[in-house]
Amino acid sequence: QVQLVESGGGLVQPGGSLRLSCKASRSIFRIMDMGWYRQAPGKERDWVAQITNGGSTTYVDSVKGRFTISRNNAQNTVYLQMNSLKPEDTAVYYCHGSAWGSNYWGQGTQVTVSS
Repeated sequence: QVQLVESGGGLVQPGGSLRLSCKASRSIFRIMDMGWYRQAPGKERDWVAQITNGGSTTYVDSVKGRFTISRNNAQNTVYLQMNSLKPEDTAVYYCHGSAWGSNYWGQGTQVTVSS
């Protein structure tokens, strides 16, 4: 079993930045494909970004050029750097990891973009 723990959420003004972190409990992290999802109130959970165990990244169109996903295998941690935040980015952000057919989720961290 792998535990994922997110941190870094909070309240930020439009145009501001936040960096989310997700730390895995085991070194299996280095072979996991990692991703971030988000769920706004009353909506489904949507995929935001992914980074493979080889470091390849992909993003949903709405965050391209504003968000950057990265990983530090030595720290068992994946990051989501969010710049130029908009009110529509407001959601609970979840970390996701997958390996060997198993899926793991963090508990979520709230991001609120408001003036």
